[in-house]
Amino acid sequence: MLAPYACHPDASRGRLSEERMSTFRSPFQRDRDRIIHSSAFRRLKHKTQVFVEHEGDYYRTRLTHSIEVAQVARTIAGVLGLNSELAEAVALAHDLGHTPFGHTGEDALAELMAPYGGFDHNAQALRIVTRLERHYADFDGLNLTWETLEGIAKHNGPVTGPFADPKHAAEPLPYALAEANAMWDLELSTFASAEAQVAAIADDIAYSHHDLHDGLRSGLFDEADLEALPVTGPAFAAVDRLYPGLERMRRRHEALRRVFGVMVEDVIAVAKNRLAAAQPASVEEIRAMEGTVIRFSKPLYQELKAIRSFLFTRMYRAPSVMVERARVTAVLRGLFPLFMARPDLLPADWREAVDQARDDVTLARIIADYVAGMTDRFALQEHARLLGGGEAPLRE
Repeated sequence: MLAPYACHPDASRGRLSEERMSTFRSPFQRDRDRIIHSSAFRRLKHKTQVFVEHEGDYYRTRLTHSIEVAQVARTIAGVLGLNSELAEAVALAHDLGHTPFGHTGEDALAELMAPYGGFDHNAQALRIVTRLERHYADFDGLNLTWETLEGIAKHNGPVTGPFADPKHAAEPLPYALAEANAMWDLELSTFASAEAQVAAIADDIAYSHHDLHDGLRSGLFDEADLEALPVTGPAFAAVDRLYPGLERMRRRHEALRRVFGVMVEDVIAVAKNRLAAAQPASVEEIRAMEGTVIRFSKPLYQELKAIRSFLFTRMYRAPSVMVERARVTAVLRGLFPLFMARPDLLPADWREAVDQARDDVTLARIIADYVAGMTDRFALQEHARLLGGGEAPLRE
C-alpha cells in the first residue's frame, strides 16, 4: 500500500512519446528495466568510483555503487510507504552521465567544455536517457516517465528558484538540462518527489559506507584511524564488546555494517517525524515544501561531515590518488582537443552526427558525449593508441 504522498503509477504524467501500457509492469518498473538494459548502465561496470577501474577487483565501480544505492533506496522507500520502483529507477540512473575516472574526469571535461556550455554529470544523465540511447524504433532515448526524469534532474534539490543551491545559482543552466527541460517542463524550481529524495540520500549513505571499506582495503588508512572518528568509533567499540578477539576482516565488516545501519535508521526516523508533522496529502505537497522530507538528523549530519572531511584528506586527496588524478586528467586533456581537431578519428557511427554539426559548439557537445561515454580502460587505450603509440584496441 502506497502512502498518499507517494508517486502512484496510475497517476503518472506519462511519457514524452506515448506508449501503450504494459500488461505486466507498472510505468516505473518499465523505467527501471530500461535503465538496467541500457548501454550506458552496462558501461558503469568499468567506470571508476574513487580508484581507477583497473586498480583492483574489490574496489567499487560506478555499477556496483549504483546497485548499492538502489538497494538502500528500496529499503527506505518501502518503510515509508513510497513507490520503491520509482526510487530504484532514479537510484540506478543517477550516475549514468558520469565520465571515465569519476569526478576527476568530470572536472577535466567541465574545464574543456567551459567555452561550449560546460559539463555536468547529472545533466548528462538526462541527455543519455532522452537522446543518446538509440535502440528503440519509435523514439530516441529511453522514453522514461516524467517522474523518473524529474528525479534524475532534481534528486539533489531544486535547480532554479529560491531553494536552489546558492553555490550554483549564478551559473547558467547546464545545456543538457536546459534541452531536456525544453522538451518537457521538469519544474526545476521545486523539490522532487520523496522517492527521488530517497535516491539522493541513498547515494550519500552508500558512498559514505563503501568509501570507508575501499579506503581500508587500499591501505590509505586503518581501523585505528576510524576508531577516533564519530559513528565509526562507537561501531568498532560495540563490535569489540560483543565479539572480543574477532578476526580483523570480520571485525571491520561488522563495524561498518553498523555504521550503515545507523545512517539508514536515522533517515527513516527523521522522515517519519517530518511526514507526521507536515501531513502531506499528495506528492504535489511534497514538491511544494520549502525543504526536503528525506534527510539526516542534524547531529548525525555533523558527525558525517567529520567522516567526509577525513575521507577527503586521507583518501580523495591522498598523494597516490592525486598522482593518478593527474595522469587521468592528462588523458582527457589529450583526447578532447584531438577529436576537436580530427573528428574523422571518431568511430563511423559518430561521424554522421559530426557531419551535421553546424558549429564548434555542436561539435564539442558531440565529442563530449563520446568522451563522457568512455570507460576508464577504453579511454586509457584510446589515449595510448592515438597519442602514445600503443596498439589499437578492440572498440567497445
